[in-house]
Amino acid sequence: MEKQNKAVGFYRHLPITNNDSFENVLIDVPTAHGRDILVKVDGVSVNPVDTFVRRGGRNNKLVKPKIIGWDAVGTVIAKGDEVSLFNIGDRVWYAGDFTKSGSDAQYQLVDERITGLAPNNLDNSQAAAIPLVGLTAYESLFEKLSIDWSSSNHKKTILIINGSGGVGSMAIQLAKLAGLTVIATASKPESISWVKKLGASYVVDHHKDLITQVRTLGNQYVDYILNLNNLDAHWHEIAELIKPDGQVTATTENRRLIDLQKLTKKRVSFSWEWMYSKSYYQTEDMISQNKILTHLARLYEEGKLLSITTKTYKPINAENMKKAHSDVESGHTIGKVTLTNWY
Repeated sequence: MEKQNKAVGFYRHLPITNNDSFENVLIDVPTAHGRDILVKVDGVSVNPVDTFVRRGGRNNKLVKPKIIGWDAVGTVIAKGDEVSLFNIGDRVWYAGDFTKSGSDAQYQLVDERITGLAPNNLDNSQAAAIPLVGLTAYESLFEKLSIDWSSSNHKKTILIINGSGGVGSMAIQLAKLAGLTVIATASKPESISWVKKLGASYVVDHHKDLITQVRTLGNQYVDYILNLNNLDAHWHEIAELIKPDGQVTATTENRRLIDLQKLTKKRVSFSWEWMYSKSYYQTEDMISQNKILTHLARLYEEGKLLSITTKTYKPINAENMKKAHSDVESGHTIGKVTLTNWY
């Protein structure tokens, strides 16, 4: 095995326009212990969380480069003595652990319980796009909103706010597969076309009054709401549109206090989804992410899910990482941006 571990990292939390926002660096190859597997990373993607972490820290110069990245596809090349789910040579995909060194490195450790076998019909660019957004969408729908995958949901409707982003792109497809009628928000022609392609039955514009638009479609209320964008801006609309005894889940943080009393008379349940919670707190059900990734891989192999990669940069280096972060920070990205092949 190579002694050098190529990586893309940074020593300061800087704007992406700064020349030093990312650098090509060499770090140590980690050693697998316990339930960790060592993965040779072949592809990664960039999510909004990457951009928040990169620019959001203190500006003191770090002693060691910080390596971020929370999506990867690669090959298992070593494993700890407690690993039972994977073998050397397995091709795996995962979103990783928020408390550990990230996937923007050629060799990375990851706990087997939050890892799955990658689908054999997706290439590295396609597979690298899925884990974080796939897990977030899946947990939002089937754990937090308590949608029953196995029951008939054809009379139920979900409103997905921000349908064309990464999580929305997966949530639309999964909700459709579960039998729900999907109303997704999108505003630009290319975004509208994208969410319709993924299975949205109706599209409304989140820059305009959602209440009027949804009710014009014939829905006084909706059964479920998944908010993936600016909770502050949409809270009043959410509280008005959710049905009595309905359920709301959000993935985006609020900057103002949320008035939960707006949900009182309807007995509505509100929950947060943070995909990293299980690994962050080492919860007893951590292995559920292995099962979710396995299910998602099977759905891809059965041809039931579409790829959501819309742009890929090669190779994985500082220059291309800056481009990918700029794309995601623009707020206009549809689907996912990925990087493959090391410099």
